[in-house]
Amino acid sequence: MERKDLKHLIDVAAGREEADLVIKNAKVVDVYNGQVIEGDIAVVDGLIAGVGDYSATNELDAEGQYATPGFIDSHIHIESSYVSPEELGRLVVPHGTTTIIADPHEIANVCGLKGLDYMIDASKETALDVQMMLPSCVPATPFEHAGCTIDAEAMEAPIKREEVLGLGEFMNFPGVINGFDDVLDKLIVAKNAGKPIDGHSPGVSGNALNAYASAQIKTDHECSTVEEMHDRIARGMYVLLRQGSACHDLKELLKGVTPTNSKRCLFCADDCQPKTILSIGHLDNHLRICVEEKIDPIMAIQMATLNAAECFGLKDRGAIAPGLKADIVLVDNLTDFTVQKVWVDGEMVADKGDYLPEIKRHDIASTKGSFKVKDFSVEKLKLVIQSEKAHVINILPGGVVTSKEVVEIARKSDNEFVYNKEQDVVKVAVVERHQNTGNVAVALLQGYGIKQGAIALSVAHDSHNIIVVGVNDKDMAFAVESLIAQDGGIVLVNDGQVLESMPMPIAGLMSDQSGEWVDARLTAIHEKAHDVLSVSPDVEPVMTLCFMSLAVIPEIKLTDMGLFDVTKFDFISIEA
Repeated sequence: MERKDLKHLIDVAAGREEADLVIKNAKVVDVYNGQVIEGDIAVVDGLIAGVGDYSATNELDAEGQYATPGFIDSHIHIESSYVSPEELGRLVVPHGTTTIIADPHEIANVCGLKGLDYMIDASKETALDVQMMLPSCVPATPFEHAGCTIDAEAMEAPIKREEVLGLGEFMNFPGVINGFDDVLDKLIVAKNAGKPIDGHSPGVSGNALNAYASAQIKTDHECSTVEEMHDRIARGMYVLLRQGSACHDLKELLKGVTPTNSKRCLFCADDCQPKTILSIGHLDNHLRICVEEKIDPIMAIQMATLNAAECFGLKDRGAIAPGLKADIVLVDNLTDFTVQKVWVDGEMVADKGDYLPEIKRHDIASTKGSFKVKDFSVEKLKLVIQSEKAHVINILPGGVVTSKEVVEIARKSDNEFVYNKEQDVVKVAVVERHQNTGNVAVALLQGYGIKQGAIALSVAHDSHNIIVVGVNDKDMAFAVESLIAQDGGIVLVNDGQVLESMPMPIAGLMSDQSGEWVDARLTAIHEKAHDVLSVSPDVEPVMTLCFMSLAVIPEIKLTDMGLFDVTKFDFISIEA
């Protein structure tokens, strides 16, 4: 800011000069004092000059509606929305979200730092302020093949970039707790750059949690119980209350939020599909849930705004106060939180659900061509088990956590697994797609419910190899081959025919189409998955399957290298 700009801001704040915009007759939510105040909001050069008695040529009558700071999503993976950064901005800004803390971990596992560059450049084409984190775990573990390796040395340059806010969620919590050299080197890179470190520590407690927190990892979005939340707050961490498309922890965790500890609580979606945003909203829905659960609405707004800004060192936002960014949301009331208008940097960017800026798209050429699959064939899906009993990945309802179960299975004379339609146990396979290794790992999945055909995805957290589930090898192989042919995404097949598909040409992770188009495709995919392939009605067929290879979430998962026990942090035999 130059001297003349600062003087102009001060003169407007003092009432000596006119503002660019005055929002009159607003009930302003004061997140510092936790109260509502009456007054006009003066905006100049994209900043808030003050709240008081102001006038301007450009005045807008708020008609007694509530003005809140712009909402901040404290942790989200844009890629998991299946749309580009520009499109996600178009979807969430009309719901009052003006800033997101984005971890491009998914695309970095496919494209490396080239993926980070794409996400930064594409994010410049939206009114949404995308604060980008540098992915910390590429690959997430050493027990799978990803498209790239980003070690501490590779982090030195990007962590210093102005566009990079901090170090993304540190999923390798065993590496932190046990003090592995390569992990410590990454943490030191962020510390030396003075950048915050985002956390990920599911199920960690006691001295292990002390060890994790001692590294000054600031946050955790993996709490599922009040006890876990309180444990982290007691150790100086912020807890991100998650409510997305896959995980719904908000209501449970709100039971542990008090006026005393609420300052350490933030909101996040983590993973949020267009269907969720289009049907129930984004952080505005978090706020509605808070009020339904008897949380004071202003406390809820603090969690959506100020707390997040303070946690991540975003000193220029989080409140409606002099000198801060004019990121302002006008809502009808503090119960429904129906967003009427949204301003970012003093510019109106949404009006009654409509996104106002021109839609621009960044070139996706740098993210294409991400399928390098060696010697795949139907024969690689054969599963020979030297026991009548096998370990299976058992899907638990309501999230991405699985349990390790032992079941009796049917086999052929050569010990090859045979699908039994009377038993909800089917093959699941992960096909490596980055390094031409030719790896295909096959295991068994319980609780998915599929009784016909196969489903294949190129979205398979966190290394995003191809994951496929089905009742017979021919359909599974056909699904994999069809997926590669369409440059990634989602494919449903039955009897050698494609039932539904959705191409995702951006790294095999994101569509280049609109959120509405993605929603329509996903709706058709879900319908066919449930109605034709008989996936269990209480299982989200896409989001559930894509987490079955996530080798940092307990208890048992499948990578391209084999069946992995997360609690032991080692591979196990399929024989039990």
